[in-house]
Amino acid sequence: MLRKATTTAMSPQQVWEWLLRNEPMFILDVRNRDEFEHWRVEGTRSVPTLNIPYFELLDLEGEEEDVTEAVMRGVQGQLMEQLPGDRPILAVCAEGNTSNYVAEGLRRLGFDAVNMEGGMEAWGNFYYWRPVEETERFSLFQMVRPARGCLSHVLVSDHRAAVFDPARHIENYHELAAAVGARIELVLDTHLHADHLSGGPELGQRDHIPYHLHPYDAIHPMDMLPARIAYRPLEAGQTFRIGSAEVRVLHFPGHTLGMVAFLIEGRYLLSGDSLFLESVARPDLGGKAEAWAPLLYDSLKRMTELPDETLVLPAHFSDITAGDGNGVFRATLGELKRRNPGLLKLAEGEEAFCDYILANLPEFPPAYVEIKRANAGLASPDERKAQELELGKNICAVGKAFGGSSG
Repeated sequence: MLRKATTTAMSPQQVWEWLLRNEPMFILDVRNRDEFEHWRVEGTRSVPTLNIPYFELLDLEGEEEDVTEAVMRGVQGQLMEQLPGDRPILAVCAEGNTSNYVAEGLRRLGFDAVNMEGGMEAWGNFYYWRPVEETERFSLFQMVRPARGCLSHVLVSDHRAAVFDPARHIENYHELAAAVGARIELVLDTHLHADHLSGGPELGQRDHIPYHLHPYDAIHPMDMLPARIAYRPLEAGQTFRIGSAEVRVLHFPGHTLGMVAFLIEGRYLLSGDSLFLESVARPDLGGKAEAWAPLLYDSLKRMTELPDETLVLPAHFSDITAGDGNGVFRATLGELKRRNPGLLKLAEGEEAFCDYILANLPEFPPAYVEIKRANAGLASPDERKAQELELGKNICAVGKAFGGSSG
C-alpha cells in the first residue's frame, strides 16, 4: 500500500529519509531550467522529476488575482496528464516560497502534494551522519551533504574526537560530538578544497584546537599567495592518536600538491580527493594539469599497493546512488581496483593514464578559484556569497555526469 504524505511540507531531512526508504515520490521542480540542469533533488534510486519554470506555469489573469488560483489554472492547462495520482508530489523551488503556492494549488486539485521547506537553498545545507564502524575502542562516522556530494568524517575514541574535511556548517560536527559524548580535539583537511568552503579553520579557531593542513596546500596555486590561516603542517608518515585509535598521514599529490590521505588503524583510508568510488581526481584545479597528472599516476600506484581489504572513504561522491542502503559511501580498495575506470587505466601505464585523465577533464568552474582563496584565508565571503559559491554539485573528479562528476 502506497504511503501518503501526512503534512503539507517536508524538511530536507524528511525528504531524504523518504527517498532513502525508496518511498514512491514525484518531484515537480519550478525553478528556471538552467538552475534545474545545474543541480536537483536526487535520491539513492531514480526519482521521476519534471521541471517547469514557475512563471511558465503561472496563469495569471491580473495582478490582484489569487496566486494559488493561477497555479491551479496553469496545472490544469499544462500538466494534468503528466502528474501522477498514485504518489506524493514534492514541489521544489529555490527558497521554498513559490513552490508553496504550487503545492497548495496541487492539493486543491486533489493531488497529494507537499512543499520542500527552504527549497534548494535548504537542501544544499542539509547534512546527515551515519556510523561507518563502531568498535569497543573507537567509532568512525561519515557526515554526508547530499546536495553537494561532500563527505567528511569524524573519529571518536575515549570521548575524544577528530574531524576530517569539515564543511562550513560546523554546528553539525558539534551536534555529532555531543550526541556521542565526545569533545572535538583535532581538525584536519586532506587538502585545500576548491569545491566547497572548508569549516576547518573556523572549527579550529572557535574551539581553540589545532587545525592541520599540508604546507604545500597553504599557498594558493593560481597566484602563489601564502595562506592567512592558522594551521599546523602535516607531513608524510606523521601519526596522531585520537584516544585509543591511530591515524597515519599518507602524502598523495596529484589533485593538489599537498593532497594527503589519512589511514585509520591501518584499515580505513580517508582518501580525500585522490580516489573516489566512481572515478579519480582531476589534476587541473591548480592550473597545471599536464604537470600534475604524472604525480597523480604515481600517487594512485602507491595507493593501490595498500591491502585490498582497505576500506576507502572518499571526501566526495558524484553519484548519489553509489551509497549503500544506509546512505554510507564506501568500498574496499579491492573492489575499486576491479571497477573504478581511473584505477583500471593505471595498468596501461603512465602515458595512457595521463592521456585518459587529460581527455576527460570537466569544465573548470570559475568559482573554484575564489573558494580556494577563501579556504586559504585570502577572502572572507559573507553568507549570501558563500551560498552563491557553493551552488550545485562539486566537480573535482575526472569524467562527466549529470551536474558534473564529483571529487
